Amino acid sequence: MDLEHQDVKYLPGVGPKRAKLLADELHVCTLHDLLYCFPYKHIDRTRLYYVHELTADMPYVQIRGQILSFDVEGEGRKRRLVAHFTDGQGIVDLVWFNGIKYVMSAYKTRTDYIVFGRPNAFNGRINIAHPDVEPADSLRLNAMGMQPYYNTTDKMKRAGLNSRSIEHFTATLFESLKSEIPETLPAYLVKSLQMVSLDEALRHIHYPTCAEDLRKASFRLKFEELFYIQLNILRYTRDRRNRYRGNVFTRVGALFHGFYEEKLPFELTGAQKRVIREIRRDMGSGRQMNRLLQGDVGSGKTLVALMSMLIALDNGFQACIMAPTEILAEQHYATFCQMLSGLPVRVELLTGTVKGKRRQGILEGLEQGDVQILVGTHAVLEDTVRFKSLGMVVIDEQHRFGVAQRARLWTKNVRPPHVLVMTATPIPRTLAMTLYGDLDVSVIDELPPGRKPIQTIHQFDNRRESLYRGLRAQLNQGRQAYVVYPLIKESEKMDIKNLEEGYEQLCHDLPEYKISRVHGKMKAAEKEAEMQDFISGKTQILVATTVIEVGVNVPNASVMVIENAERFGLAQLHQLRGRVGRGADQSYCILVTKFQLSADTRKRIQIMTETNDGFEIAEADLKLRGPGDLEGTQQSGVAFSLRLADLARDGQIVQLARNMAESVLDADPNCAAEKNEILWKQLAKLRKTIVDWSAIS
Repeated sequence: MDLEHQDVKYLPGVGPKRAKLLADELHVCTLHDLLYCFPYKHIDRTRLYYVHELTADMPYVQIRGQILSFDVEGEGRKRRLVAHFTDGQGIVDLVWFNGIKYVMSAYKTRTDYIVFGRPNAFNGRINIAHPDVEPADSLRLNAMGMQPYYNTTDKMKRAGLNSRSIEHFTATLFESLKSEIPETLPAYLVKSLQMVSLDEALRHIHYPTCAEDLRKASFRLKFEELFYIQLNILRYTRDRRNRYRGNVFTRVGALFHGFYEEKLPFELTGAQKRVIREIRRDMGSGRQMNRLLQGDVGSGKTLVALMSMLIALDNGFQACIMAPTEILAEQHYATFCQMLSGLPVRVELLTGTVKGKRRQGILEGLEQGDVQILVGTHAVLEDTVRFKSLGMVVIDEQHRFGVAQRARLWTKNVRPPHVLVMTATPIPRTLAMTLYGDLDVSVIDELPPGRKPIQTIHQFDNRRESLYRGLRAQLNQGRQAYVVYPLIKESEKMDIKNLEEGYEQLCHDLPEYKISRVHGKMKAAEKEAEMQDFISGKTQILVATTVIEVGVNVPNASVMVIENAERFGLAQLHQLRGRVGRGADQSYCILVTKFQLSADTRKRIQIMTETNDGFEIAEADLKLRGPGDLEGTQQSGVAFSLRLADLARDGQIVQLARNMAESVLDADPNCAAEKNEILWKQLAKLRKTIVDWSAIS
């Protein structure tokens, strides 16, 4: 049977209408899709409980006994059917709110049934609403094992297509298979990891007879899913490294040494020195550098990037840094000009607002090689921007650029430039291995000397006086403060209204201080003027939306107030907190929320108040929200579509899959060994259906 091409509508019991629903709602079109539509949970159907054991906090239970009598209670829409059920030791109510006629005709008193459902408590009595009821002699409990439960949608349920229906379809499919499902991994790999066969894994992921069956099936299928992702990434990476030679930067010359000896604003941390050594080694290796630089907010990534660019300049090449916003690009430009003053380096800024003669002069300078460092936004990607010899590209806050946008920078030089991508959003190891698996990773895990950890405090929004007292204490010492409001696209008007009302409230409650405000709907010039007033110290408070999340650097700002903190994710809260704590003074982050909070939100707020460690926060964020929701992963052009594996909980399997993929490629670098033929065939199939995980650079 050709599982991959056989339409699911031909499976007995499905038909065209149900097939369309399965395709529209679950993307199940073929028999292969149905095999890989895995249950989200299993319920143990081998155990029977006594009625007197039942409590309202039990998930699902089975009891055996008889219906003593039926009662119809209530009127109209509140009408319900109650069956009084006994196992001989106690009585429990079975309740139906609809289908009453059917139930009364289908089930008889004084007949043995097995009842399955979730216990609830009502008026001090235990009941089971809408239970599954089966004749006791028709069920062999030991043979049922663990019952699968499948995801369904409201549309499916309205059409009578529920979890039991899918269970029936998969059972029919397995019964119709005349031979074992063909293997998708080489025999030596299955044997070395002591895994079950694919056929056994698929049968037991749907219908395990015990928990151990389910564990073995789950491990096999998770490993395979992650293994092929890693094999795809590593094969692509090795191929690219062999194909693209990099410019060899052997000189560390006058510009680098002049900056290091005369201009360095402070002593480099050990982590910064280590990362610069890694970058120098890449640049001198003869292969194109593709390195991800992770560093918490304020760890000194920009300084490392600048010193790396100076190596390119010392070797006769130009360098470019691309930032996601004009504010950040302008800040980088100002920082570079200040740091490089007195050195013979021409730095220019190119953004969408740079026009006319100034723009023309920059473009000519780039083509002639006079402009050595270009700082810019997306404007750098335009076809009119041509370099004489681009040797190094730095992409800041890289998750805000799409894959295609970043790849366009490669075309700016005959030989692809060295690439350093930077992020201040720490990425958990398992996610980095999958999302950025083809990049070498450097981590700056030390803050510059003299920085004090930021104190994070949670306050409810009914304690404004206490908040204002703390704010005044800091402002009266000459410090500055941010007050940030959420900005979520679906409710942008409401959010800006909140910001405007908050601004007016602050002006009324703190009239002795000057206040700026910034949000995304303002004109660029107006926004820039407000920002400059705050940066220069003309205003003491900046009221803003999350436009200030990335890149605003005001060392004198010591307080970050985040209003409606419950509406932010962990990564975003951590990014915002990083706007303070940039000077030597003690800084504070105040998370203001309403009193009523969900358990998840309380957990997020608790994590923020307990740690400043970005990697710890990223791990917690991954566990709380899953990889698809993490800040940045959607913007990067990669959608997570793992069927079974969980990057938050399956870290060991991710590492094992990576190690095995590396060992396969080490032993068979040309992908020619006969024993691995199955791997390359399977990878070719999967590449048609999965995201190109390796296309991140």
